[in-house]
Amino acid sequence: MSIQLMTRRFTVAQYNLMNQAGILTEDDRVELINGEIIEMSPIGRRHAACVDRLNYLLSILLGTRVIIRVQNPIILNNLSEPQPDIALLKPRADFYEAGHPQPEDILLLVEVADSSIEYDREIKIPLYASSGICEVWLIDIYEQLITVYRYPNANGYSEIKTFRHGDILDIQAFPEFTLMVNDVLG
Repeated sequence: MSIQLMTRRFTVAQYNLMNQAGILTEDDRVELINGEIIEMSPIGRRHAACVDRLNYLLSILLGTRVIIRVQNPIILNNLSEPQPDIALLKPRADFYEAGHPQPEDILLLVEVADSSIEYDREIKIPLYASSGICEVWLIDIYEQLITVYRYPNANGYSEIKTFRHGDILDIQAFPEFTLMVNDVLG
């Protein structure tokens, strides 16, 4: 006799209802990925410092040209509401109070990874590509490198470049501005 397990996928609307009903709370470190509620890794001090450092650098560099969203939700489709570490968004007067940002609002997503590197690389990056996110940075805390993904297509991203200490990064939406990898990684 074989046992068949049934899995249930949740929509973004159902996931948000769980929040409103108190089933999920703000203290729960979870995100909705492809209809599954995924528990996120705890944020370590190196991870937190990198996110804070990048937020600071981008704020100085881009000022009011963008809204910088830190570890807050975005909606990719009906089944996915991830919380990337940094999202550079097109400015909007309501700061997205009327609804979380969607792919057309996003200029850059950044994931900072330590223990979550494989999950980010194998699950989240392809999800971002399939959603049409134009540029994603994956910052590997342990290896001290930044992988930049650009030009999404059906198979992922057509341009993938790795940057290390001493290299200079630019943001596709703002090529006139650059960041030193050393400044991002610390």
